[in-house]
Amino acid sequence: MSSVPEAFAFTSDHEWVESKGEIYRIGITDFAQAALGDIVYVQLPQVGDALEAGKVCGEIESTKSVSDLFSPVTGVVSAVNELLSNSPESLNSDPYGSGWIFEVSGGVVGTTLTATEYRAAIGE
Repeated sequence: MSSVPEAFAFTSDHEWVESKGEIYRIGITDFAQAALGDIVYVQLPQVGDALEAGKVCGEIESTKSVSDLFSPVTGVVSAVNELLSNSPESLNSDPYGSGWIFEVSGGVVGTTLTATEYRAAIGE
């Protein structure tokens, strides 16, 4: 069983959103990292990129496959997790902590699920 933090919002594409005031921190869920297997590369969006909720903004490559990363927030990228450039496996070991992917400031969150709704969607 994967962990699903109650305070986060989730997408049907298995991203999470943590609201920190005017900043939204985004990553992939524990369920997603487990399905991907060993993550070997993350293509991050760039600081200053304008993103649209539901649109592709990066890529995650694992030993099994390559998956698109979708932005759950419309807004401008204000930070990226540089740790992932050298340690993409952080997505596997700590997807809700040190494995965060990027932040958007002053954005608008698109369609999301609560933790309970997300658990139901992944069959937990």
